[in-house]
Amino acid sequence: MARRQLSRRQSWRISKIQEERASRAARRESRLADVLEGGELGPEQEGLVIAHFGVQVEVEALPGEASGQTFRCHLRANLPALVTGDRVIWRPGHQGDGVIVALLPRHSELCRPDSRGQLRPVAANVDQLVIVFAPVPQAHANLLDRYLVAAGHAGIQPLLLLNKTDLLTRDNQPALEQLLAVYRALGYPLLAVSALEEQGLQALRTRLDGRTSVFVGQSGVGKSSLVNSLLPGIDTRVGALSAQTGKGTHTTTTARLFHFPGGGQLIDSPGIREFGLGHVSREAITRGFPEIAALLGQCRFRDCRHEREPGCALLKALEEGRIHPGRMESYRAILGSLPADSY
Repeated sequence: MARRQLSRRQSWRISKIQEERASRAARRESRLADVLEGGELGPEQEGLVIAHFGVQVEVEALPGEASGQTFRCHLRANLPALVTGDRVIWRPGHQGDGVIVALLPRHSELCRPDSRGQLRPVAANVDQLVIVFAPVPQAHANLLDRYLVAAGHAGIQPLLLLNKTDLLTRDNQPALEQLLAVYRALGYPLLAVSALEEQGLQALRTRLDGRTSVFVGQSGVGKSSLVNSLLPGIDTRVGALSAQTGKGTHTTTTARLFHFPGGGQLIDSPGIREFGLGHVSREAITRGFPEIAALLGQCRFRDCRHEREPGCALLKALEEGRIHPGRMESYRAILGSLPADSY
């Protein structure tokens, strides 16, 4: 059955109700935090947010008396939104709980706009963005390019990861090979693995060692299967592809951080089918296409729109094969999706 389209007023009412519920929950959480702080709490110490559950977060104690232990913590009302990967100052209670009192500075953060256009952080203090895709569901260059732009904008190293190589066939392999060849030529790091057949996982482990990485990608590409293969015993939920749409079903509902035995950390994030870039400037988007950025300013006309103008450096490069047609199409589509007043 097709999903019923909501009117603007209905969407506004739903958003308003959700905001009110979230506000009430935050007030309850603040009162609980006040009660805890009114009692005997342990000393302030550093902690790492390893999961987020509504208005509470799970914090892992960093080196100290309780090092490695986890605590379900309440948040002070004046704190900004916390995400998995945040480092915080917190005080432990006596029932495996605690109170977060401060957020430490982030050296990086991955953000995306929500359904209302509000910018929300997804993960913090990330070193590497692992962009997972697969033969099924079909990989779309535009989504990969959006992730690459987001990584560049956040100052995070990208890694393109083709999973489910066991699903390669004579029908889908040629198109995928052409897609991979484009990114190889541009110098992006790329690995191919199969979580099911445990192929290529050692090379992936090497890339993950010593880094804080976050897995992103549309639902159904096998992110949770990869986590299970890389970290036996974690046993995250794995969902099948929808028989109706051929797209993935959501199994990861909250971003969670896992530790590798030899060092390094992994954040498994909920699958998303879109990645809005409305918060990214046109200049930053262009920097996400280095083969295009290198040619800007070389057109005959300063206000060149790179469509049909004579003397356009981008159109010349496109004609000569120095810009792949798919990348040019993706670049135009991303710019065309930006708000009219974006700078």
